[in-house]
Amino acid sequence: MMNVCIVAGARPNFIKVAPLIRAIQGADDMDFQLIYAGTEKDPTLEGSLFDDLQIARPDVFLGVDSTSLNEITGQVMGAFDRYLEEHPADVVVVVDDLASTMAAAIVTKKRGIVLAHLVAGTRSFDIKMPKEVNRLVIDGLSDLLFTAGVSNSSITNREGAEQSKVYRVGNILIDNLRFNHSRWQRPGIMDELKLEEGKYIVFTLNRKALLEDQENLKKMIQAIAEASIPIVAPLRGKALDVVSTINCQLSIVNCQLKIVPSLPYLEFGYLTAHALGVITDSGNVAEEATFNGVPCITLNSYTEHVETVKQGTNVLVGEDAEQLKKAMHNLLDGNWKKGSLPDRWDGRTAERIVQILRDAVTTK
Repeated sequence: MMNVCIVAGARPNFIKVAPLIRAIQGADDMDFQLIYAGTEKDPTLEGSLFDDLQIARPDVFLGVDSTSLNEITGQVMGAFDRYLEEHPADVVVVVDDLASTMAAAIVTKKRGIVLAHLVAGTRSFDIKMPKEVNRLVIDGLSDLLFTAGVSNSSITNREGAEQSKVYRVGNILIDNLRFNHSRWQRPGIMDELKLEEGKYIVFTLNRKALLEDQENLKKMIQAIAEASIPIVAPLRGKALDVVSTINCQLSIVNCQLKIVPSLPYLEFGYLTAHALGVITDSGNVAEEATFNGVPCITLNSYTEHVETVKQGTNVLVGEDAEQLKKAMHNLLDGNWKKGSLPDRWDGRTAERIVQILRDAVTTK
């Protein structure tokens, strides 16, 4: 029986590992444990999340609770090393590009365990970004690099990864969207705000750089709030506080920005799937918009998910309020490009990963 250890470092990681967990549960020659770097009381892990994803809560919480990236790295390394000492694994799967992901990757390699990186080969090409450093380290250490598309595979090859280590498995986020498509739940806030399907825009925000430059963010929020249709913004944490404060400062007669607390996963999925458009700084939300065929405006000058721009419905406007206004006018006028689904967005990514793990670990 192959023992797979799956490490999640933050809430979005669970959405990506859920399809893999379900695929492993369907295999009779594999077992797994799900490890979370954070604490059991993490407020971002709402009670419904694991029920919505149809997976169990993590088997182990490492209990790391810090805002310092270097502290997180050190604490996760110590806690995960102790975990592996007591629970040997045949392969460790890490996800995305967090400090905790990098820490788990380093410990795994030092113990001589097969390391697999889910969503490998994503790059901003800005080495000043902490996540970019994490990506380079994790991909450099990994024995198995699971990429979402051709561009990601090309990046890993250009950086010297052996072709035998790189597997273009597809976008695992899409596995979840296909699995949950018939399970979306219409959120109650739609009735409260009198929102009609296809007649509102969803706005999400989380990126630290945007939140810290509040003078520029205020210009962008003003552009959003002056729209001709409702803009519903399910926000949490610092984003909720900052945007709420800015919204109160605006002097707009018919302010269209409706700020609401963050929604459960299945309700958020319904809200974005039935929107006229999406404004976001999240790569994951942009991918979901491309899958749903919903126009998406990304508040960034680059994306690690380039297929959402080249093939999908995503447009980049940077952190420029004027570019945001232009894009919103195009969206509201119906002047938007038609997207198509990138290769291997077929909902079978997790199946491919399970087979690769089976072959790679058996032959090691």
